[in-house]
Amino acid sequence: MDGIVNLNKPTGVSSTRVVGRVKRLLPRGTKIGHAGTLDPFATGVLLLLVGKATKACERLMDSPKQYEAIVRLGATTETDDPETLAVPWSPAGGGEVTAPPREAVESALKALTGQIMQRPPAFSAMKIGGRRAYDLARKGHDVVLEPRPVCVYHIELLDYTWPLMRLRIDCGRGTYIRAIARDLGVALDVGGHLAELRRTAVGKFQIQDAVAPEALESQGIAPHLEQP
Repeated sequence: MDGIVNLNKPTGVSSTRVVGRVKRLLPRGTKIGHAGTLDPFATGVLLLLVGKATKACERLMDSPKQYEAIVRLGATTETDDPETLAVPWSPAGGGEVTAPPREAVESALKALTGQIMQRPPAFSAMKIGGRRAYDLARKGHDVVLEPRPVCVYHIELLDYTWPLMRLRIDCGRGTYIRAIARDLGVALDVGGHLAELRRTAVGKFQIQDAVAPEALESQGIAPHLEQP
């Protein structure tokens, strides 16, 4: 049994746990992995690689990705996402946070597009001295990761109703959507964090074709296997 399952990952579960859930449906000894982690709060396309398809992991991870994101302005969180407490932003000049005009938002988004240097979130899987950054951050260490180059092909502002905005983001490997939300808030001097995230595409694999975990359990995996 070899191939790729385009899975629609539900919220509230880790990518690793999803892999474990599907692994129980496979013949004993069958290899399974995934091409690109989604955080527990995130949903959408998660490519499960079964059998010989695990060899395509690196190529698939290098594929362009598309996301739809909800960004909440006016506050930050320790993890740059909805999994920790929101803290109201304090503007540089003092006073209260005011909603920036759409033109300012679009200008800030344009500056975050292209080949950019992006600082990964402190709560990320990046390694510092052989240890995961999130492990150090959770223990109270001051984690500051060095910016690294990533490619953001396009950002489209789909909706903006303060304090929320909805974005469609096309990007390359290694891009943190949480970091885009964080950096957008800083650029606008209002603060910001990621509130919701859905991955809508990885290469040729689209969200409209993705299958729910429950369908795999009721129908089996074989009907949903695709070739790399």
